[in-house]
Amino acid sequence: MDRLSGLDASFLYLESNQQLMHVCGLILLDQSTIPGGYSFESMKAELDRRVRPVPMFHRKLKFVPGGIDHPVWVEDHNFDIDVHVHRAALPTPGGEAELSEFCAHLAGIPLDRSRPLWEMWIIEGLASGQIAVFSKMHHASVDGVSGSNMISHLCSLEADAPPIAAGQTPRQSMRVPSDAELVARGVGATLTKPIQFVKMLAPTANILTTTIGRAREGTAMAAPLTAPRTSFNGNITGHRAVAYVDISLQRIKDIKNRVEGATVNDVVLAVSGGALRRYLEDRGELPEGSLLASVPVSVRGKSDKAGANQVSSLFTKLRTDLADPRERITEIAASNVNAKEHHQAIPADTLQDWAQFAAPRTFALGVRAVSSLRLADRGPVIHNLVISNVPGPPVPVYFMGARIDALYPLGPVFHGAGLNVTVMSSNGVMHVGVIACRESMPRVWDLASSFPAELDAMYDAIVMSPAR
Repeated sequence: MDRLSGLDASFLYLESNQQLMHVCGLILLDQSTIPGGYSFESMKAELDRRVRPVPMFHRKLKFVPGGIDHPVWVEDHNFDIDVHVHRAALPTPGGEAELSEFCAHLAGIPLDRSRPLWEMWIIEGLASGQIAVFSKMHHASVDGVSGSNMISHLCSLEADAPPIAAGQTPRQSMRVPSDAELVARGVGATLTKPIQFVKMLAPTANILTTTIGRAREGTAMAAPLTAPRTSFNGNITGHRAVAYVDISLQRIKDIKNRVEGATVNDVVLAVSGGALRRYLEDRGELPEGSLLASVPVSVRGKSDKAGANQVSSLFTKLRTDLADPRERITEIAASNVNAKEHHQAIPADTLQDWAQFAAPRTFALGVRAVSSLRLADRGPVIHNLVISNVPGPPVPVYFMGARIDALYPLGPVFHGAGLNVTVMSSNGVMHVGVIACRESMPRVWDLASSFPAELDAMYDAIVMSPAR
């Protein structure tokens, strides 16, 4: 039995039929590398064999009666691979349009909370001859880094080699507690919350003082609630739109090397800002002020708190108000130095500590109020979108013997921020996954196709043109 951290549990409490809190991934596979050839049954059997030793794949939720404490993970003694791995075939012609439409449909279906919170769809019938795998895993189970680590249990460095993480996670049976035990634990945890709350006041006051001081000096990160409104900033539905594209990791690095103080992530943000500028300008919707992105930041190794999600977040302006790619990346790189210093001044445990006070009824009522009263359509915009950069393998990797040609991560979208852009580098390529509320962004491919064009424009302006 493992109790969910407050941050992990908050993803359960925030979920509704419109605001789905699972993370998805689309993997494109070269089936010609599979030893002995591809068959669905053999791939499913190998998946079954590989997930059996890994607790993450066969644990399920048990809720505390009355919701007086966060749920716990327990063993699913009826685990059945057939419940989690499914087969599908695309309609003719099996191109990007058909694949993205099917993935968007799957992304809009909630996971069954009575079972381990993951599933995979093996998709055949692609015109390219590839096989696709669409995965879903609840955010209560994984963040970007732990999700990437999870893949290492299923992937290998050679087609016929054992998984990268083989033998690293011995399976331990998880005891199923009684309701009475959970209630007793919950009562004990509730009684200690006032003490924990008092202990949090002084550190939080220090954070606020530091933030106010930085704001006065002009060295604070960009402030939430200052984002301009766009067509994808409002209440969302449960329908999703998905698109994906590849861009050159080497070009990103070349740009980074030409801009003083820039990082790969700065270039990703600048390219994203340029792509969004193109998308909004083409629609006649470009706001005068810059779009604001929420950027998840891993605190793994810096925080001593338990839990699958060990993340914090910083806010950064994407400088969509600047047409010049050189000026945009220069401004983002400079402002992110301040944002990172500000973020590092905040203890890594802060978000996890406050999340312990998350209450399921309060969160559920809040989500219902936002949805039914359409508050996200009228109130201030906290941030325009989420942009994530997830580390990936620098070498070729094989999934069940099939070489991975591309891996597109797809994060959740929220009321008020109906767009998520997540990138993952793999074997010299940056894979960009874009997911949005379908009603808010019906032409999501227009945005995805802007990424290569914007990277080329930035590369030409900074790498190919003489220095200014």
